[in-house]
Amino acid sequence: MIYIEDIAADEVLDSRGNPTVRAKVTLSDGTIASAIVPSGASTGKREALELRDADSRYMGKGVLKACENVNTEISDELIGLSPFNQAFIDETMKNLDGTENYGRLGANAVLGVSMAVARASALSLGIPLYRYLGGSNAMTLPTPMFNIINGGSHANNSVDFQEYMIMPLNFENFSEGLRSCVEVYHQLKKIIAGMGESTALGDEGGFAPNLKDNEEPIKVIMQAIEKAGYKPGIDIAIALDVASSELVAEGGGYKLDSEKRTLSSAELVAYYENLCAKYPIVSIEDGLSEDDWDGWKLLTEKLGSKVQLVGDDLFVTNEKILSEGIAKGIGNAILIKPNQIGSVTETMRTVRLAQRNNYKCIMSHRSGESEDAFIADFAVALNTGEIKTGATARGERTAKYNRLLEIDKELEFGEYIGKQLFTK
Repeated sequence: MIYIEDIAADEVLDSRGNPTVRAKVTLSDGTIASAIVPSGASTGKREALELRDADSRYMGKGVLKACENVNTEISDELIGLSPFNQAFIDETMKNLDGTENYGRLGANAVLGVSMAVARASALSLGIPLYRYLGGSNAMTLPTPMFNIINGGSHANNSVDFQEYMIMPLNFENFSEGLRSCVEVYHQLKKIIAGMGESTALGDEGGFAPNLKDNEEPIKVIMQAIEKAGYKPGIDIAIALDVASSELVAEGGGYKLDSEKRTLSSAELVAYYENLCAKYPIVSIEDGLSEDDWDGWKLLTEKLGSKVQLVGDDLFVTNEKILSEGIAKGIGNAILIKPNQIGSVTETMRTVRLAQRNNYKCIMSHRSGESEDAFIADFAVALNTGEIKTGATARGERTAKYNRLLEIDKELEFGEYIGKQLFTK
């Protein structure tokens, strides 16, 4: 029997220059695999705990405690176990931690090991990670939700909304869809430069120009789509990540600094309705804050039959919270971030629940990323149909796209469902 022979972790850097955990698993057959844990900037308050050292190193952001937890308690518990029972491995770590949110060992410690075990198992068996995690049913190449303009907490500019994205729909395969996004991206750079604005990049590779309000980025993106030779709304659609939990004003409502006004929940929903009537917007993420469930209810009533309404801070990849949202008719899609919940198995449970209830799933990176492309395989394994992993700039983002290009070639009968995603 092949068993886990060694587990170790060390402190490495993410794409924002902050420390994060890299876990390495060695199996008894000599297989060695590692995984690097990402970190978010715009985080939901109900996310699993990311354990930081809170001392003088790295301005308190060191992860030596999390690494030590891997090297001692987690390693002691898992060495000698079969790596091929992912659910048992992950449940063992959950029980070892003993808290609801990995508040003792740290979700960054647990997730690193969880991912590394999965990768080691796939390598040991000589099969791709997506095939190991998804079996023969792993056949869907995800449609990119391609970040093209950054704002909010992902950029130091005047734009309130966190991400403006494009989605390639009218294409036969992933490779052609991705190519169209790259072409639009380069056209957008020319347009922004022609406006005399900076073409500096935000955390996720999108441009971060100073624009006059939250609608102007959409207008500029529409121009870029057309300049690249595509039809907005037919070939390529627009998606927004508002990250509205970051916009909540002290006295209530949502503060739009670029427009010098504060809107109530109902006014913000009306704002979205107006944008959707004017532009080919197919998805809005975190349109209301994580605590504004009444606002979410109104948003779902007004736009749920027309637009994908994605809960990120709202659901934090948490099966229990998603169950509550389903029961209350809140949203119709969920962003999937493994580090929000803490393990591969718990992530898969949440995806299964969403898919059983016809909630769409979008596999997602974080703003603090690495060269680790685990989520590319994970998106294919779980047939999420959509992936959010930034622009085709910055190596930590292109690593995911390049892995998906590899998978697209490997899957002779793979599916690309962009055309069907938003068909009513």
